[in-house]
Amino acid sequence: MKRISFLIVILFLFTTAFSQISMDKIKDKANKKLEKNVDKAVDKALDKTEEKANNAINKTDKPEGVEEKSEVDNQNNPEESTNNVKPDETPKLTSYTKYDFVPGDQILFYEDFSQDAIGDFPALWTTNGSGEVRTLNKFPGNWFFLNGADNVYCLMKDLVLPANYIFEFDVVPVGDENGSNSSFYLSLFKSNESEFLTDVLYPGDAGFEMTFNQWFIEAKGYNNQVEGNGFTDGRREIELMGKENLKHVIVWVQGRRLRMYLEGQKILDLPTLIPAGFNFNRLRYSRWGQEGYSYITNIRFSTTQPDTRSKLLTEGKLVSYGMYFDSGKDVVKPESYGALSEIAKVLKENPDVKISIVGHTDSDGNDETNLDLSKRRAANVKNALVKDFAISGDRITTDGKGEKAPIAANDKPENKAKNRRVEFLKL
Repeated sequence: MKRISFLIVILFLFTTAFSQISMDKIKDKANKKLEKNVDKAVDKALDKTEEKANNAINKTDKPEGVEEKSEVDNQNNPEESTNNVKPDETPKLTSYTKYDFVPGDQILFYEDFSQDAIGDFPALWTTNGSGEVRTLNKFPGNWFFLNGADNVYCLMKDLVLPANYIFEFDVVPVGDENGSNSSFYLSLFKSNESEFLTDVLYPGDAGFEMTFNQWFIEAKGYNNQVEGNGFTDGRREIELMGKENLKHVIVWVQGRRLRMYLEGQKILDLPTLIPAGFNFNRLRYSRWGQEGYSYITNIRFSTTQPDTRSKLLTEGKLVSYGMYFDSGKDVVKPESYGALSEIAKVLKENPDVKISIVGHTDSDGNDETNLDLSKRRAANVKNALVKDFAISGDRITTDGKGEKAPIAANDKPENKAKNRRVEFLKL
């Protein structure tokens, strides 16, 4: 009897202690979550206070915002080029050396919503909510407005992606009516389902999801074929998704490795994030519980890492989609650094080789203006090689063909993207 009483006392003390530990853990978690929410609330309050102060100081200025307009801006119309840049005025690229990716010579998929009517939901997409194609006063082209609060936006096309590829898109975060910043998810995954629309949290057999918001950017790989989903993730605390600014997002997938670039920086480099053994074929954007709205366009998948040496020296021709320009402009953008670096390396290792750089456009816009634009772009690519990589200008000639030498019919966005290219020819 005494032994039983003793055991009961021990059990009571153990249970009391365990309960206290559990309660302490619960309190600790609750306090941490409360602190996190308080921090966010303070940040938002400070943001609003700063915004009001700035508005008060600049109250005579017209507020700068992203407004909609009824006319359709032609993203690829070279007539927009009002400030022509001569070759000797091209900015240097050397501050962007972390742009080490090199797009290949094949466009796998391209979507700019140019074939969709303004105000309509885009033809190649589906959703469980709402959305529409719009134009913006600050940026050219057609934009897909993701305005559903808890909705998904799924591409109704099976992508055919190799093990290595580059995925790019433009996004303009615009916040919401309460002043919040914008947040959204994107998912690439493998699915054999006939239905494209899915609002499953982690869809398909396997894939990866990326989160973009005001405070951080995160990537998470998952495999639904294994117990526990085989999660692998990486996160960077960084505030780059400011409102009403155009962001060009670049994701480089190389086997299991994922690298992500934004604003001249390599944000993520995760060597084993992608689950092995899957070729992803579906694309989805979503906004579950996220604040603010966003516009997206210029979604592009391309091959990566072309054999620059073989293409240029053996075949005598390198077709490059790695030269980046704004629509209708001739200034070489920083994203071009990786491709330029590879070409410069081949030229330095082969000092007797001379090349011709030839620019090409699609058929949008005026023929003569396209021809002029293609020539100016080629001249500025040469200028970048001379200024930033110390290649002798005597080894390079330039030309432009405008829209006169297409490699695909100018009948849809994907083919027009193939025609907008720069070629490097061995002389």
